[in-house]
Amino acid sequence: MTIINLLALLISITAVFSWINHRFLKLPTTIGVMVMGMAFSLSLIGLEKLGFDVAVRLGDALEGIDFSTLLMQGMLSVLLFAGALHVNLADLAKARWVIASLATVGVVISTLVIGTLAKFGFALLGLELPWLTAFVFGALISPTDPIAVLAILRRAGISKRLEIKVVGESLFNDGVGVVVFLLLFGVMTGKEELSVGGALTLFATEAIGGAIFGLLLGWTANRMLSAVDEYQVEVLLTLAVAFGGYAAAASMHLSGPIAIVLAGLMIGNHGRQQAMSEETRNHVDTFWELLDEILNAILFVLIGVELLLISAEINYLLAGLMAIPIVLIGRIVSVTPPIQLLGLRGDFPPRTLPLMIWGGLRGGISVALALSLPSGPERDLILTVTYCVVVFSILVQGLSVGKLVSKEAVDER
Repeated sequence: MTIINLLALLISITAVFSWINHRFLKLPTTIGVMVMGMAFSLSLIGLEKLGFDVAVRLGDALEGIDFSTLLMQGMLSVLLFAGALHVNLADLAKARWVIASLATVGVVISTLVIGTLAKFGFALLGLELPWLTAFVFGALISPTDPIAVLAILRRAGISKRLEIKVVGESLFNDGVGVVVFLLLFGVMTGKEELSVGGALTLFATEAIGGAIFGLLLGWTANRMLSAVDEYQVEVLLTLAVAFGGYAAAASMHLSGPIAIVLAGLMIGNHGRQQAMSEETRNHVDTFWELLDEILNAILFVLIGVELLLISAEINYLLAGLMAIPIVLIGRIVSVTPPIQLLGLRGDFPPRTLPLMIWGGLRGGISVALALSLPSGPERDLILTVTYCVVVFSILVQGLSVGKLVSKEAVDER
C-alpha cells in the first residue's frame, strides 16, 4: 500500500469515526475516535480468528507507517504550535515557578520513581528489566501529553487559573521528557556516556539551546509578520515556523518541542497584538484551530488502531495493569512537593493537587517514544505496558477528570 493510499485510508477512517462519535457516542472527539479505533482493531482480530487475514494485512500496513517519526517529526510540531498559540503569556508568567519545577525536577523524579517501581514490580511477574531500560520506560511515560491535556481539559471547563498550570506544564515537560529519554536511550545503546557532565551538556544543548532558538525564531517571524498585511502570507509564515522551525531545531540537535512552544508563545502573544490585523488574527485562529482538531482526531485514531501491534502475551498485559498504579504513584511523588511548597503563597485554586495528578494524561508521545526503541522482547514489553497506561489515562482519567473540574468550580464559588 502506497503512502498516499495509507493517508487516504487514515483520513477516511478518521472522518467516519468522527461523524459516528458526534452523531451517536457524544464523547470528546479525541476519546471517541480512539475508542472506535480500538473497537475496529478488536473486530479485525476477531475476523482473523475466523480465518480472515484482514488484521494481518492492516497490521503490516501500520508497520509501514513509522508512527514515531510521523508524530515526533511531523504532527507534534503543528500540535504544539497550535497549543502554544492560544496560551496567554502573562498568565503563564504568573505560574512560572510551578511550571518550571514540574517540567524539570518533576520529570526527573517521576522517571526515577517509575523506573525503580517498574524494575521490582515487573520482576514479580518474571519479567527482568535492566535498570537502564526501566528508567527509559520511566522517562518516556513521565511527561504529560499536551495534546491529550489540551483536548480534554478545555472541554471539561477547567478554570483559567488551573488550566494555565496544567497546560503550561504539559507544553514544557514534553520537551524536557524527550531530552531525558534521549540521554537514557543513548546510554542504553552505548551512544552516550553516563555522567553528570554528559547529562548537563546534553540538557544545555537540547533544552536551553532549543529555548534560545525558539525565541529567535519567534522574534524573526514577528518581524516578518509586521512587515506585511496579507493574511494568506501570514498564515503560511506561521505554518513555516511550525514545520520548518521544528525541522531546523532537530537538524541542529536542539529540542524541537521546546523551540516550537516558545516560538508559538511569542507569535500568539506579541505577534497577534503587534504584527497582525484583526482580519489576519481571525484567519490565523481559524486555520490553526481547524488544523489542530483534524490532526488530533487522526492521532487518536492512530493510537486506537495501534492496538494491532501490541503483544497479547499475558505477562506483558499483567505488567501493563501493574504499570497503571506505578505511573500514578510517580505522578503523585513528583507533583505533590512543589505544589504544596508553592501553594503556601496562596495562588492555587481549590483541588489543584488532585486535578494536577489525575489530569496528568499520557498520550501519543509516550507511544511514539516506545515505538522508537530497538526491536526485541524488551521493546515489546515496554510498548505493551506503555499502551496500557495511555489507554487507561485517556479513557478512565480523561472521561472522569470532568467531575473533578466540576467540584473545583463549586469550591471556587
